[in-house]
Amino acid sequence: MSALDPIDETEAAALLRVAERFAVAVTPAMRALIDPTDPADPIARQFAPDVAELIEDPEELSDPIGDASHSPLPGIVHRYPDRVLLKPIKACPVYCRFCFRRETVGPGNKGLSAEQLEAAIAYIATRPEIFEVILTGGDPLALSARRLGDILARLFAIPHLGIIRIHTRVPVVQPERITAAMAKALRGDKPVYVVLHANHAREFTPQARAALARLADAGLPLLGQSVLLRGVNDSETALADLFRAMLTARVKPYHLNHLDKARGTGHFRVPLQEGQALVAKLRGRVSGLAQPTYILDIPGGHGKVPVGPVYAQPTEDGGWQVTDPWNCRHDYREG
Repeated sequence: MSALDPIDETEAAALLRVAERFAVAVTPAMRALIDPTDPADPIARQFAPDVAELIEDPEELSDPIGDASHSPLPGIVHRYPDRVLLKPIKACPVYCRFCFRRETVGPGNKGLSAEQLEAAIAYIATRPEIFEVILTGGDPLALSARRLGDILARLFAIPHLGIIRIHTRVPVVQPERITAAMAKALRGDKPVYVVLHANHAREFTPQARAALARLADAGLPLLGQSVLLRGVNDSETALADLFRAMLTARVKPYHLNHLDKARGTGHFRVPLQEGQALVAKLRGRVSGLAQPTYILDIPGGHGKVPVGPVYAQPTEDGGWQVTDPWNCRHDYREG
């Protein structure tokens, strides 16, 4: 039962408990996509609070990917040697019901103060091993073009940085924010990659496509990341439609994320083996351009690893058995 279903007083009280625990927001762009006659609408499922969020599994965690254990100071997560997350903001235009940072974003969770931002940038500037900065949050594109431009200008000025990456949902959920001024703010002396989070083909409205075109026309490479979600995109057809929609919007599918073990998200979970089978079915159905890497972020902060299907297995006689896109097996020998 979600906030879009008819509810009585008991159900309303349960939904209020969900909203008190986890932030709720839906933009007009996403609300307009919801079909109120469809109780299984995949857009509503992503954004409308559901009493299922009050059900917790013992395996679920408040910090499922271990950000806190790799955060040397506010706004910085330094998990890998050559790259860091910079989180200047803890607000989003929408709050996904499956978010792995759902307990640290939303109203009451302040972004970085001027002093904290200064310290975070100093941390990056004094560590020459850092090649890449990933702006995340919250949603960095919820910042004004001026403020975001100021942060980027300071990062562009750090000699050892090679690239900057921005993770965002804004171009699809609030496309009107992608103005010419915003696109210009993202340009600088170093490459800026925009990584779009989208989970269903219907999110690519004409307005979203126009926003993405504005970014692409400004010379910004666009990559796509998605989360495999029960009831949203857990079918071969839904995934194929999603990745094709990305490609036609000039976004290269990059990662398909296995759902993180955030608290109250079990109703979205697709078993890993089922996810591998779905990804395998895409091979041969859609082009290589539409094939993201299926990724698991190991709980506890141990990093991301590919967990997609394996197509080549060694045989006892020193050869290989290789499975083709139609699930037929073939012998292969090297040399």
